[in-house]
Amino acid sequence: MHSRDKMTPLQRLTAYGRGQSIDRLPCVPIVGNTAARLIGAKVSAFRGDGKAIAEAQIAAYERFGYDVIRVFTDLYTQAEAMGAKVHYPENETAYLEAPAIEAIEQIGLLKPADPWKDGNLPQHLDAMKRVVSALGKEVAVTGALTGPFTTASFLIGTETLVRLSLKKPEAVHQLCEVAYQTSLAYAKAILEVGCVPSLTDAMSSSTVISPRQFREFSLPYLKRLVDFIHRNGRAVTLHICGKTHPIWTAMVETGADTLSLDNAASLQDAKRAVGHEVRLMGNVPPSEVMLEGTPASVRHEVRKCVRQAFDNPKGYVVASGCSLPVETPFANIDAMMDAVREIGWPVNPSDLEAA
Repeated sequence: MHSRDKMTPLQRLTAYGRGQSIDRLPCVPIVGNTAARLIGAKVSAFRGDGKAIAEAQIAAYERFGYDVIRVFTDLYTQAEAMGAKVHYPENETAYLEAPAIEAIEQIGLLKPADPWKDGNLPQHLDAMKRVVSALGKEVAVTGALTGPFTTASFLIGTETLVRLSLKKPEAVHQLCEVAYQTSLAYAKAILEVGCVPSLTDAMSSSTVISPRQFREFSLPYLKRLVDFIHRNGRAVTLHICGKTHPIWTAMVETGADTLSLDNAASLQDAKRAVGHEVRLMGNVPPSEVMLEGTPASVRHEVRKCVRQAFDNPKGYVVASGCSLPVETPFANIDAMMDAVREIGWPVNPSDLEAA
């Protein structure tokens, strides 16, 4: 627990969920691969090394004292375990080098991954287990779970998948189903090691597909995953990058307990549209503010976000709009945490306006 806090993250989140008194709003700078720098490592050191991932995430939490640890390196772990080729730069986040298949005739060759054996999934599970063992009694630990539609896009290529959604919808459903089976197996494994699956589905963004396509090809599979996680007694956070306002209602229909919003979205508009149904999380800009800004501009942006969403009926978690860039200054992450500690609880709107 951070020296400036009066509650542990678990105590804070539990009390907040029950409408009880807390010391400050929950805050989650989505650290991701930035954590490598805290142990003097390059991002590439995470590949195939659950111990290194765990050490970095533990060090990051102990340094900054945020409220949820998210074990995450990149979006491709599930697709890679199914045959996609992923490139790992020395000190940047991995990216897709080649999809698993090239044509719809090959879809039948795809098999769901075994998270205990395939690709880097076993190392991520090892990292989660280590973090839970070290800190699970103090802070919530989540494991990133890539949504089926996004994984499907990595299996055949995003442009191809979007084109197929218009011409061969049955092929898209076939891809999403096999991707879902991998997601389901991985979700079960994440729960088994004591973590909570945290859903992220970048390619379901309205920046990439239409709201109609989201409802047809993404929503049903996300809902099945959320239902499974709920049956295991866990709450679910859903993050979709980019523009999402056209699908906020549909995102709520997945059953997710918290919507994590990119900085392309308006917290104030989301509060008006769906805040009576779901907790909101976000959305300090990760690049323009957290990476390129100063501690002062970070504090300003945090206050702006809090002013917009602190009174959301279902609650609000201060967070970055997406994963932080690798080179994000530590001083800016400190400033984000300092800002929520300075604001405290209950939030005084006039103090925010004055600042």
